[in-house]
Amino acid sequence: MNTPPYARALRRVASLAALLACGGCFATRNDVRLLQTDIATLRAERAYGDSARAAQIDRIIRQLTITSDTLRYIATQSGRFEGDARESLRELREAVTQVQEVTGQLQRRLQEVRAAVEARAEPAIPPATPGDTTAGTAGAAPGPNQLYQLALDQYQRGSYATARAGFEDLLRRYPTADVAADAQYYDAESFAAEKNTGAADSAYAALVTRYPSSPRAAQALYKRARIKQSAGRTSEARTLYQELVRKYPKSDEAVLACGAMPSVCPKR
Repeated sequence: MNTPPYARALRRVASLAALLACGGCFATRNDVRLLQTDIATLRAERAYGDSARAAQIDRIIRQLTITSDTLRYIATQSGRFEGDARESLRELREAVTQVQEVTGQLQRRLQEVRAAVEARAEPAIPPATPGDTTAGTAGAAPGPNQLYQLALDQYQRGSYATARAGFEDLLRRYPTADVAADAQYYDAESFAAEKNTGAADSAYAALVTRYPSSPRAAQALYKRARIKQSAGRTSEARTLYQELVRKYPKSDEAVLACGAMPSVCPKR
């Protein structure tokens, strides 16, 4: 037995009314199209009905028209909201990137100053005296800031293997120096620049283990998660993003993690 068009329409109005009661969050553009089809069908049927039936159909048409207009408005507003949210997230990511770039420039400049101060503080090499075969053969060993600056210069020139040797030398000599975490970070970055993601991942992991209180730890966790995500290892990436958001919730990288995988962030 075929269901009369007006009965179908009434059921659709009832179901959509429930959707509208929760803010229209599940109403779709297809719902609007179906309503419009019902309206057209009812109008055609009205032309062949008696006056009582026509009056009933008129009431249903008015209800459907109001519901259709409401759904159309909600669908439009929902699309606009989603667009605004995506634009806001893009702007936030750009702002975070700009802050990181400026911070990196300031850190590099500070490191150059430290290296220069360290170099000036070295004792002068005494002049050699006749018969003295030990004097003047070797100066004082370079400090951690000098080693770091020399290695960083090589990294910025694209000499990644040479830079890595310098960073690793620094880490062997001065594992607790202020610049040790930075050296470990750029050691990992040098592997990443060479597309050696396996070695880069291991070096980032070592940074998180050895220097968990350094700001570089959050960066290393984010880089590890991105490596996993790019390789399609979504479960591992999610675990790393969750660790990042849990351990370093106020870091810039936590914001980026929420953008890369929104499900890892707590609902507000």
